[in-house]
Amino acid sequence: MYYWDGQAWISTLSPDGRQRWDGARWVAATGATQYGPPPGAAREPTSWTRPLQYAVIAWYGLSVAYALTIPFWMGGAMSNLMRREMERQQANYPPGEAPPPGFIDTMTTFMTGVLWIVVFVSFVIAVVAIAGALRRWTWAYYAVLVLLGLGLFALPADIGNVLSGGRVAGASGLGLPSWSYWAGLVSAILGAALFAWMLVALVRRGPWGMKRVS
Repeated sequence: MYYWDGQAWISTLSPDGRQRWDGARWVAATGATQYGPPPGAAREPTSWTRPLQYAVIAWYGLSVAYALTIPFWMGGAMSNLMRREMERQQANYPPGEAPPPGFIDTMTTFMTGVLWIVVFVSFVIAVVAIAGALRRWTWAYYAVLVLLGLGLFALPADIGNVLSGGRVAGASGLGLPSWSYWAGLVSAILGAALFAWMLVALVRRGPWGMKRVS
């Protein structure tokens, strides 16, 4: 499959793998010597491709913008919940065995840090998803589809929070603004719609709505 030209080894196959140099002329490559790309492996964009790309980019752009606001409006609620829980536990400690002074403040600061870590992870996921949409990476399409599918499990809780006025989430002692429940429901519905669209596109056409080139 190679010959020495005096300086380097040169492949006898043509770039498309369909012809072979026999030393004097090009002849058709036959049998196992054909290394051309498998037929039907390439895909081409369709009318669905660009709208799907825009939808995924918009979804993750809005998601990361929303995530950036979470520490500011949820941080206080989580800190208050943590403080109440720690104070309740301290009341049950035997004399002299309570946590050291400042322990509650340390834990509330830790929870705030956890929120910012969540924001950072969400930002990284969004950047990768947006890059995958722009480049039309097949693996990114499946990854986004899986993440949207997992988000469907939150839809019943979001509906319950809206219908109950937040009593479902409030049962844990975490008091959040009423608008956050509606924002969660709208986000869950949009995520479910995007999941359904991407799933239909995958079944009918392929990743990113691209069809195989025959």
